[in-house]
Amino acid sequence: MACMKLGSKADAFQKQGQSWFCTTGLPSDIVVEVEDMSFHLHKFPLLSRSGVMEKMIADASEKGDAACTINLKDIPGGAKTFELIAKFCYGVKHEITASNVVHLRCAAEHLEMTEQYGEDNLISQTDIFFNQVVLKNWKDSLKSLQACGDESITPHAEELNFTKRCIESLAVKASTDPNLFGWPMIDHGGPMQSPGGSLLWNGISTGARPKNLSSNWWFDDVSSLTLPLYKRLTLAMEARGIKQEIIAGSIEYYAKKYLPGLSRRKSAPVGPAAIDPPSEEDQKILIEEIDHLLPMQKGLVSTKFLFGLLRSALILKASQSCILNLEKRIGMQLDQATLEDLLMPNFSYSMETLYNTECVLRMVEHFMAIDQATGGASPCSIEDEQLLGSPSLTPITLVAKLIDGYLAEVAPDVNLKLPKFMSLAEAVPEYARPMDDGLYRAIDIYLKSHPWLADSDKEQLCRLMDCQKLSLEACTHAAQNERLPLRIIVQVLFFEQLQLRTSIAGCFLVSDNLADGSRQFRSGLGAASQEGGWDTASRENQVLKVGMDSMRMRVSELEKECSTMKQVIEKLGHVKGGSGGSGGGGTWSNMSKKFGFRLKSQMCNAQEGSVSKQNNASGKLENGRGKQQKHKKDLSWEG
Repeated sequence: MACMKLGSKADAFQKQGQSWFCTTGLPSDIVVEVEDMSFHLHKFPLLSRSGVMEKMIADASEKGDAACTINLKDIPGGAKTFELIAKFCYGVKHEITASNVVHLRCAAEHLEMTEQYGEDNLISQTDIFFNQVVLKNWKDSLKSLQACGDESITPHAEELNFTKRCIESLAVKASTDPNLFGWPMIDHGGPMQSPGGSLLWNGISTGARPKNLSSNWWFDDVSSLTLPLYKRLTLAMEARGIKQEIIAGSIEYYAKKYLPGLSRRKSAPVGPAAIDPPSEEDQKILIEEIDHLLPMQKGLVSTKFLFGLLRSALILKASQSCILNLEKRIGMQLDQATLEDLLMPNFSYSMETLYNTECVLRMVEHFMAIDQATGGASPCSIEDEQLLGSPSLTPITLVAKLIDGYLAEVAPDVNLKLPKFMSLAEAVPEYARPMDDGLYRAIDIYLKSHPWLADSDKEQLCRLMDCQKLSLEACTHAAQNERLPLRIIVQVLFFEQLQLRTSIAGCFLVSDNLADGSRQFRSGLGAASQEGGWDTASRENQVLKVGMDSMRMRVSELEKECSTMKQVIEKLGHVKGGSGGSGGGGTWSNMSKKFGFRLKSQMCNAQEGSVSKQNNASGKLENGRGKQQKHKKDLSWEG
């Protein structure tokens, strides 16, 4: 830190208890009281430098006060600053630094230490040092700005524009490429440099150039400022045109330094040394100020950081507007969140539910409003998704997957009411879910944890999912799930048969393509196959014809089975009231065996009859089934 050395005399001041004495050999003729300290000095050095001291000494002499005691109550900087002023008046050696120049300048202004009362007086000396040294250096400007935060001189520093000038100096330096100048590299205590800019080793130039500094080189420095000064500096930097991403990064760094609740896990303190956390009230004020400082823009800060702010705001009971703004910020980038982020405990006194589902619901609503307003919501065809082999990872698809996982986590909470569960599931539109396996899993867990639900409530809950969007594994699980209403199980079985029929139809398409390919191959053999070629092709053709005939017969049988199922469904509709309880479970067990397992057995027999004759066709069929099952989640179905 730069300094200016003043005075040439040896130090003649000694401290004894709460008193300072000047040991010049002459008895003191004036006592100056500052706060709880007493300075035993001489009149002439003081009145020759200060207009205020001259007036006060004259007034005391007129009153006939032999002791001549003067009380300086409101001097900026207090006793420590007046000690330096006394040394300046006596010509004793002392230093002006970036940390005390503001105190000295404000005190000199208060005591009227102008050129009228002596050449090179304290006001002119401090002004020269501040303008020519402090304002041209990053570290010194920061030190002086920190000094302006001292409550004893804050009003005086504001009146003399020292605070504003320090802020402007820092804002200019932060908005300028630091690699064009030397202040950050020199001030950060890095390797010494030669005048040409190369690094020095033992005073010898190595020729190596220092590394370029990143845009966040000033984050740690400004985090040492008090919140009011940091806020003013941030606004000044924004006015200077610094990118919002950089300002947001500085705000995040500042918040992590003073808000210990931003991380669920204890970690090393940010910055060079650990600091004592502020009080809860100060943390609450800091969160609200950060909400005002952060631009309402997507992607400026991480989603995990926003969730940390929201958790802290809920715990510290920040203002409702602050909490709602944080929810909006998270909602703008909800597709970047994780399931761990969403699992926020409920900090309300009522403790109605274990997790704060209402907060998550508002985030989803904000996301959906922004997604629809920006045209991001684009419905996708389920058939297209199946052909692609995997769901498109659009933001709304990611959010749907995230909410399905969240529903499965909160479903075991017995205090979670059905309307809240359904409203959260309905907040995501149907087209956002390529498959409903995740939603079915959450519904199944909720039914298992809430066995007292009425049948009407169960049916209303199960209407959230689309049975046509369940994978074959999910359909198999649902067909044997006794927790589901009977009507839902019938729908699941019906659509399962349709999926199987679609698979077989796809097999026919593959067989036709193979037949066409066989004919093209046979015609292409020509003269190249002189002996035995036509016989081999003829046998392969016969095998393909037998396989296709067998498949056509199985499809005819499946059509008959579907017709029978429709009749059974109509009958079940008439006997709905009489087929409940355990009896319904037994009836349904027979039905599932009849329509589900019988059909699968027939399919297996059909495949066994044709696989030995047409390996290629069988391979294509299995490939077609694999494409349909790529959408399913890795679900651990509960029996």
